[in-house]
Amino acid sequence: MRKVTVLVCYDVRVSDPSGPKRLRRIARMCKDHGVRVQYSVFECVLEPKDWVVLRARLLSELDAESDSLRFYFLSEDVARKTEHHGTRVPLDVEGPLIL
Repeated sequence: MRKVTVLVCYDVRVSDPSGPKRLRRIARMCKDHGVRVQYSVFECVLEPKDWVVLRARLLSELDAESDSLRFYFLSEDVARKTEHHGTRVPLDVEGPLIL
């Protein structure tokens, strides 16, 4: 089955009492499935079944009255043509992971 590449972007209102905790949980969920490319942006390459699970988890954590969550689906061609400038050296999310 073909993997999907999803750019997950979020804004969480941290001025709410539960906001900082929600922000950490959402970031942790994204980190478990992808690579942080900006502070609140993750690039995730997932099996379709893993995408369904991640999406459901993120939506269950979201406070729709004060937070924002966006999913951008990238084709292989678009992901390959991504251009990066500045800090944070981009990682090959499908390359080998060396710790």
